[in-house]
Amino acid sequence: MIKSMQFRRAAMVACLAMVAATAPVAAQEKYPERPIRVIIPFAGGSASDVVGRIVLDRMGDDLGQRFVIDNQAGASGNLGTASAARATPDGYTILVSASGPLAVNPALFSNMGYDPLTAFEPISLLATLPNIIVVNKNQPYRSVADLVAAAKKSPGALNYGSIGNGSSQHLAAAYFEHVTGTKMTHVPYRVTGQLVTDLVGNQLQVSFQLIPNVIGQVQAGELRALAVTSGKRSEVLPDVPTTQEAGIAGYEAYGWFAMLAPKGTPAPIIEKLHAAYTKAMADPAIRRRIVEVGAEPAVSTPAALRDFMQAEAKKWGDIIRLNNITSN
Repeated sequence: MIKSMQFRRAAMVACLAMVAATAPVAAQEKYPERPIRVIIPFAGGSASDVVGRIVLDRMGDDLGQRFVIDNQAGASGNLGTASAARATPDGYTILVSASGPLAVNPALFSNMGYDPLTAFEPISLLATLPNIIVVNKNQPYRSVADLVAAAKKSPGALNYGSIGNGSSQHLAAAYFEHVTGTKMTHVPYRVTGQLVTDLVGNQLQVSFQLIPNVIGQVQAGELRALAVTSGKRSEVLPDVPTTQEAGIAGYEAYGWFAMLAPKGTPAPIIEKLHAAYTKAMADPAIRRRIVEVGAEPAVSTPAALRDFMQAEAKKWGDIIRLNNITSN
């Protein structure tokens, strides 16, 4: 009798253990069963927010659940990105962030509250956002070669504007100086609108702007575009050469956006999110909407995104240290 009871007890324990082991698998197979929170560490209307919403709306249709946007702006994107890193890794909180919090900021801030290379499970690169070298229409520079010649002739005489220390605009210009052996004077702004106003008003000579910030002024002829800083021409400004075509070999600078999940999110969930994203990006209408805001659509494997983040962190970390750039 005792042996029989012991046998039944052991069988019950084994059965419960089997149920416990298979429960997470069953949950992953049914995923998602409720809306998914998406932390975007920038304000509504920012480039990250706009690109993210375009893709997530389409992914939600495929997965049968809504993506609920949670904009957590602050600390150059570090605040919201750190919040996502601390979230429960169950697939119901994901992150759409940008190159700043994911690759640049570790070289600018001593304590961000997370390590972007170890705190997340990559899902996919979403898009790249090239910078564009623009000058006032009344400036004499007709090409990148003209700009380089002027900067070499009078080091520090040319002023370039950015949205602040460590911004993609600032780093693109610092990298340009490094590659071309030139020296210009950095003028940081707090508000993009004021920077563009001063550029149009010829109070500022040049800027390495993000395309959405100046595309209207370029198309209106108020600003002259000398080159885009990506490896290929922009679809919205196809007549503007790349910096490579303009003779600056080895120079590329652009912002980018990526989708990630907290570290420990199960692989089947990562795979399901990646598949939904890939399907969304196969829709020409989705790609067209991303292009219309000045970005370049992108798809990557999770492994490729991790490698890309590591390479970008090294590239911009080296530029930041070489130029003694700080966040202040």
